[in-house]
Amino acid sequence: MTRAPIAPYPALRLRRLRQADWVRRLVRETTLAPADLIWSIVVHDGPEPEVPVASMPGAPRLSVGRAAEAAREARKLGIPAVAVFPYVDGEKKDDRGSAAYDPDGLVCRAVKAMKDAAPEVGIMCDVALDPFTTHGHDGMIENGRVLNDATIERLVEQGLIQAAAGCDILAPSDMMDGRVAALRTALERESLQDVMIMAYAAKYASAFYGPYRDAIGSSKLASGLFDKKTYQMDPANTEEALREVALDIAEGADMVMVKPGMPYLDIVRRVVEAFACPTFAFQVSGEYAMLTAAAQNGWLDEDRAILESLQAFKRAGCAGIITYFAPRAARIMQG
Repeated sequence: MTRAPIAPYPALRLRRLRQADWVRRLVRETTLAPADLIWSIVVHDGPEPEVPVASMPGAPRLSVGRAAEAAREARKLGIPAVAVFPYVDGEKKDDRGSAAYDPDGLVCRAVKAMKDAAPEVGIMCDVALDPFTTHGHDGMIENGRVLNDATIERLVEQGLIQAAAGCDILAPSDMMDGRVAALRTALERESLQDVMIMAYAAKYASAFYGPYRDAIGSSKLASGLFDKKTYQMDPANTEEALREVALDIAEGADMVMVKPGMPYLDIVRRVVEAFACPTFAFQVSGEYAMLTAAAQNGWLDEDRAILESLQAFKRAGCAGIITYFAPRAARIMQG
């Protein structure tokens, strides 16, 4: 892009373009709208409409009925999609994550209820085993190792029942090698070719996931492998992120995601510049918790901080943002 030559002061006074709200809006380079947001929610199987999560004030677990109401709320607010994550009771967990493959399980019932309530709203489902396993890892474990190929077989089962329930976007977050190709092949085989895949293509082994693990009841790993560094990415790496994204696109991903969000905006920018593929970022639970806690302590103007943080994703090049702030942000934008 050819840039205009810079005239010296006082011929050029950049403050001229900032002097009033109307001109600031007129020359704004990026815009943020409710249509840029995917609302992230956690559902639970109990009778309580909402169950508070201490580390995520304002983002409680929702019952299936309340999730259906959330879908209607998203439609009203102009939020195009909702991402669903499950809180699974401990007695329903095992080392294989068997509840993940139950067509009558929590996620499938929530998807059906939400699509019945607001069929115009897209539903995105997490394809991963960690909410369902006693050990808290994203895959099958044998001799202290997370198995790649055996995990993919389970993920395909999980993804197919989610798609059959009405899920519009499968979002594999496990970071197993080859899982996008396996899901795409299975969807085509089952005549579910219209189901989209948003790959967690560059998902880092981050410290910012802690509150989410509280929300889904997976905060303590029981396997003795006290982190997920053997399958999630090293936060020090950038070139590896481009390789991961390239592979997922080649395997059939329709959209790709960078996770976490704000600490990895440099990765977002590189992915956007390198690939002609819709790129999203996840403003994760730790980001939500930090902003919320600071606002509750009076250290930040919450409304301004929410919109500024989301605007940063758009400025970096994101097509959209997955965030727990979605309904709050949409209301702020609507005035």
